[in-house]
Parts: sequence; C-alpha cells; structure tokens
Amino acid sequence: MKTGLLPDATLCVAPMMAWTDRHCRTLHRLLSPRALLFTEMVTANALLHGDPEHLLRHGAHEHPVALQLGGSDPADLARAAQLGAAAGFQELNLNVGCPSDRVQRGRFGACLMREPALVADCIAAMMAATPLPVTVKCRLGVDELDNDEWLSAFIEALLAVGLPRLYLHARKAILKGLSPAQNRHIPPLQYERVYRMKAQFPTLPIIINGGIDSVAATRAHLAQVDGVMIGRAAFQHPALLAAIEHDLATVDASETTLPGPGGAAATGATVRLTQDELLAVLQEYRSYAIQELAQDIRLADLTRPLLGLFHAVPGARRYRRLLSDSARLKTGHIEVLDEACSAIAQGRRAA
Repeated sequence: MKTGLLPDATLCVAPMMAWTDRHCRTLHRLLSPRALLFTEMVTANALLHGDPEHLLRHGAHEHPVALQLGGSDPADLARAAQLGAAAGFQELNLNVGCPSDRVQRGRFGACLMREPALVADCIAAMMAATPLPVTVKCRLGVDELDNDEWLSAFIEALLAVGLPRLYLHARKAILKGLSPAQNRHIPPLQYERVYRMKAQFPTLPIIINGGIDSVAATRAHLAQVDGVMIGRAAFQHPALLAAIEHDLATVDASETTLPGPGGAAATGATVRLTQDELLAVLQEYRSYAIQELAQDIRLADLTRPLLGLFHAVPGARRYRRLLSDSARLKTGHIEVLDEACSAIAQGRRAA
C-alpha cells in the first residue's frame, strides 16, 4: 500500500477542538520549529458540503501540519483526503478517539473502535485517493472492549491495510455516562499498555498521548515509544514546547535549565525561554496578528492562544486581563497586545 513520506512526529501537538486553530498553530510554530502540528478535527461531511477553503485555510509558516478528519464513510473520506492533499497538508489523520455524543451520532470518533474492519476500509480508501500518509489517532479501547488482546487485534486490522503510524491516547473511552471533558481525566492513564503495544509491534511508529505536561515525562516516554503528543499543556503552557524542543536537541537533560513561571522551574519541567525571549516571540506573533487584523479576523481570536504564554511572573495577571478584556478586544486595535507586552516589561522592572 503506497504512503507518502511521514513527517517527523517525535514531538506533536494534539488536535483539540476550539483550541488548535491556525492562530494557535502559528504561536506553537514560533515556539517549536520541529513539532508536528494538527488541525482541529474537520468532518468529511463539512468539507464536502460546506466551505472547504475556509475549513482548510492555513499558512505555509505552520508546516508541518497534519489534517485530522472525522467520518466513517470510506468514499466521503477519500474525497475529503483529496481536498486535504490539495490544500497542502503533510499528513492526514483519522479521528478514532473522540467520545462526544455528537460524534457518536455521526458514527465516527471513538465508537469506530468497535468496527476495526470499517476503520481499515476508511484508511485504505484515503490512501488510495491521495499520496499523503494516512494515520490514525485512537484510544486504548472503548467501554467493555478494554484489554491488550482486543487492542492488538484492532491494530493488526489497521496494519493489514498499511497503517504507517499510530497515535495512541493512553486512556480508554467511556461512551455512555461521561462527557468529553470527563473522558479526558476520569478513565485512568495506562502508559504501560502503550509501551506493551510498541513492544508487540516494534516496526509500527507509535506516538503516545495523554496527560503529558513536562520535559521529564517526555524524555521518559521517548525511551519507550517513537514520539510524544502534547495536549492541553501545549495550550495552557505553550512555552513548554520550546523547553521540550530544546531538550530533544540536548544530550544531557540536566542542561535544560529554563526559567519557568516566575523564574522557578515548572513542575517536572523547566522552560528555556527567558522573559526577553518570550517577549521576542510575542513581537513575531504581533506581526502575524497585524496581517490577520487586516483580513478582518477578530482580535479576540488572535489573543486567545497567548493567554498562557506567561505564568506567575510580575505583570502576568495584568497581561492576561488585558488580553481577555472583551471591551478592549472589540476595538480590534493592536495596541491591546502592545499594552499586554508592556505589562510584562513593567512588572519585571518593578520586581
């Protein structure tokens, strides 16, 4: 089965609905030149019957970027894959992990884990329709289907059609009784099960996801699997991406000595960017924001990814308040971002 060249996935940022839009990806790329970024999930139905140009819009500066698709009809997914390839993405990823009721009603996401043959058909159809690599992101299991024997059989079904890489969230999904938010923390993390899958399928690149929020944890996982996917921590504490990237390029993990929030080490990790360096990133993002404002993009959409850039440093509270002030943001003036930068600089001088 043909497949395109896989982009490096040693470090990835998870697809997160309402979070990993192109503005968020732009910030993440400024912080991490090597990370494989993901779009929010886009359904095949939305692409085929909506506005694909809007849904697939992204910039070359974001590359490499994987497009995550949702769906369960092989023919529709094949057509959506062609649109994704034409739009310039580097990888296509099928969502087999989202547990929301809406997604289940559409017969895709985590509930597809109950139908490995259908998932395999979807992958095969997408692969036949595009030269891009087609991967899968799934969970350890769903409801009662939750043991290594069953998961192994699921993976084998995907390998039979040429799956080149698997992103494995180290939790099961509980499809009835838990909300998507609860599914992110109530089912326990079971990293050892991911490690066992890697041992059982040594030639399949496996990327681990779920609850990873530090340089130390990343390094520990990379001793067992092929890559690490950071989720909420990348949005809530984006400078972590720079810390991990630095660590990946460092022989000795102890050399990662970046000041974290307030100049102190973050729990289980350190952050390499100084406040000056973070402000420099913010200035680069400012240039991007000016271009987007000229295209009538809302300032609130542009500032939302920035809220977690500074933690517990002098001026950070005022910085966040300015960037979330709805009245100021409605003006659409870039001066709001400039004032937020000044809050950090003034806070440092006063400290």
